[in-house]
Amino acid sequence: MLMQTHEARLDALRKELSRRGLDGFVIPISDEYMSEYVGAYAQRLAWLTGFGGSAGTAAVLAQKAAMFVDGRYTLQVREQVDGKLYEYQSVPDNSIAQWIADNAPEGATIGYDAWLHSKGWADALARALAEKGGKLVAVDGNPVDAVWQDQPEPSPAPALVQTDTNAGLSSREKRAAVGEWLKEKKLDAAVISALDSVAWLLNIRGSDVEHTPVALAYCIVHDDGTAHLFIDEQKVTPELVAHLGNAVHIRPRDAFEGALAELAGKRVAVDPERAVAAIFAALEKAGAKPVALTDPTILPKAVKNPVEQQGHRDAQARDGAAEARFLCWLGEAAPSGGETELSAAARLHAEREKTGCLKDLSFDTISAAGPNGASPHYKVTDDSNRAIEPNSVYLVDSGGQYPDGTTDITRTVWIGPDAPPAEVKDRYTRVLKGHIALALAVFPHGTSGGQLDAFARQFLWAAGLDYAHGTGHGVGSYLSVHEGPQRIAKAAGPQPGTGQPLLPGMILSNEPGYYKAGEYGIRIENLVLVEERAIPGAEGVFYGFETLTYVPIDRTLVNADMLTPTERDWWNAYHAQTRAILAPQLSGDDLAWLEAACAPL
Repeated sequence: MLMQTHEARLDALRKELSRRGLDGFVIPISDEYMSEYVGAYAQRLAWLTGFGGSAGTAAVLAQKAAMFVDGRYTLQVREQVDGKLYEYQSVPDNSIAQWIADNAPEGATIGYDAWLHSKGWADALARALAEKGGKLVAVDGNPVDAVWQDQPEPSPAPALVQTDTNAGLSSREKRAAVGEWLKEKKLDAAVISALDSVAWLLNIRGSDVEHTPVALAYCIVHDDGTAHLFIDEQKVTPELVAHLGNAVHIRPRDAFEGALAELAGKRVAVDPERAVAAIFAALEKAGAKPVALTDPTILPKAVKNPVEQQGHRDAQARDGAAEARFLCWLGEAAPSGGETELSAAARLHAEREKTGCLKDLSFDTISAAGPNGASPHYKVTDDSNRAIEPNSVYLVDSGGQYPDGTTDITRTVWIGPDAPPAEVKDRYTRVLKGHIALALAVFPHGTSGGQLDAFARQFLWAAGLDYAHGTGHGVGSYLSVHEGPQRIAKAAGPQPGTGQPLLPGMILSNEPGYYKAGEYGIRIENLVLVEERAIPGAEGVFYGFETLTYVPIDRTLVNADMLTPTERDWWNAYHAQTRAILAPQLSGDDLAWLEAACAPL
C-alpha cells in the first residue's frame, strides 16, 4: 500500500539520521540550482512523502514530522501526504525554523543539505536553534539519497543551442553587459547558478528538467565578459562548442566547487535568493569575498526584447488555435459523458502537437473536473482521475514550450447540457470582472505587482470571497513558466517579487480565481505584456497591459447583467481580436465553434 511505502521510507530516513548522530533533517523541493521545478533525481520530497506539488518542505525529527506548504496546496497536501506521519503546516503563517525550534529536543543537532538551501534560510534556522542550545550542521551527502535505493541519475541529455533569431540578442552581447555591470559594481566575477539564468545568458537550452528547457550547469562570468560553463561532458556537442566560441570555457560539472576556490582574493557577486549556501561557504573558505547581489541576468531576462515579444505573440497565436480546437471537441464530447481528466489532458496535448512546433508542455496540465478544480495546483494521476460529468464545472490550466515562446492559459467551462447554477455564474462573473479590471489597469512608472493585486480581487472581496494564490507570475521566453522578479500578489504573500516595479517588456499572467472546497474551482488566465501607454496630458510615464492570449472565454458561465458597459466592451473587443487571430488557423466545425464563441455578448 502507498501509505505503508511512505511510512517505511520515513522510518529508513530516521534510522539513517540516527546513524549520523542527527536529531532531525529538512527536505525541500529544490536542487543544487535552487530551481522551482527539479529533475527526477532531485524529487526527494515527493519520494519521501508522496507530495506532488512544486513548492513545499518537510521537517523530520525523531518522533515528529511536518509538511509545510502555502495556500495553493492546502487541499493537495492533505490528499497526498499521510496525516498520521506528518503534521500539516501552512506558510507563511507558520515558520519551519520555529516549528523545529519548538519541537526538537534541547541541544538538538539538525542536519541540512547546503546544496539545497539558501544561506539566508540556513542562517535563520541556525539562530532559532541556537536559542535552544541546538545547532544546524551541513551534512556530507544527503541522507535521503542514502536510503533512496532506486534514485534516478541526473539527465544525460545534450545541451541545445537557442538561436540568436529566437533570442534577439547574442550571448556575446549579454555577457558583455554582465561584464560592464561587474565593472560598475567594482566586482571581479559573478556566479550564475539559476538554470534559466545560465540558459538565457549563453543562449542554450536543454531537457534536463521536465517542462523547463534547461541544461544542468553552472556559470562563472568575469568582468571582461568571458565565462566558464560547468556542465557534464556528455552534454557537450560540437554545435554547442561552436556556438559558445572561445570566450566561454567549457569545464566538467564536477569542477565547479574547485573553481570557486580559484576566485580567492576576488570580489564575487552571488545571488542570495538563487545560490545555495554551499556556494557562499566555498567562496568564503577559499578567501574570496562573496557579495550578495541579485543575479545580473534576472531583470534583462524578465524584460523581453522586441524579438522575444513578437515570438511570444506568435507562440500564443498557434497555441490559441490548439486550445480552441480542444475546446470545440470538449463542448461536443463531454456533455454525453465518457471523458475523463486524463483523456481531456491527452487530447489537449495532441492538439498542441499538431502545431509541429511543440517542444514540451510548460507544466503538467491541470485537468480538473468538479471538486478536483478546488485544488488550484491539482495534478491528475491514474488514482485521482475523475470523469468529466455532465452539468459540472471543468477547469483546465495548461501551456506549451515553443522555440519562440512559453504559454500558460486557464479556461473554466461549464459542461452541459443543463444551464449552470446561479451561484457558479455569480462566482465566475466576479472572477471575470477582476480579470478585466487588471487587463484594463493603467498605472504609473514605479508601480509594483503587489499594488495591482487588489484590482483582480475586489469583486470577490465585495462578496466576502477570496483566493489563496497570487494573481500573476512572470513567464520566460522558451524558459521557465514561472519567472521572476515580477509578480502580482498580495504584498505579504509567501513568495518574493510583489515589490518589483513592473517594466515595459515584462510578461505576466492575469489569473484570478475562486475555489469552493469539495465542489468546483474557477480560474481565468491570460498572459499580458507590460507596455507604455500614451495618455494625453499625463504627468509622468504610465503603463498598461497588452493581452497576449486569445482564446474564447466561456460565455455560458457569465451573468451578463453583472457586467458594466466598459466590461462588455472589453469582452466584445477581446473576442473580436480572438476571432481575427484564430479564424485563419481553423476550419470546419472548429471555425464554426469559434464564430459562435466570439459573437458579441
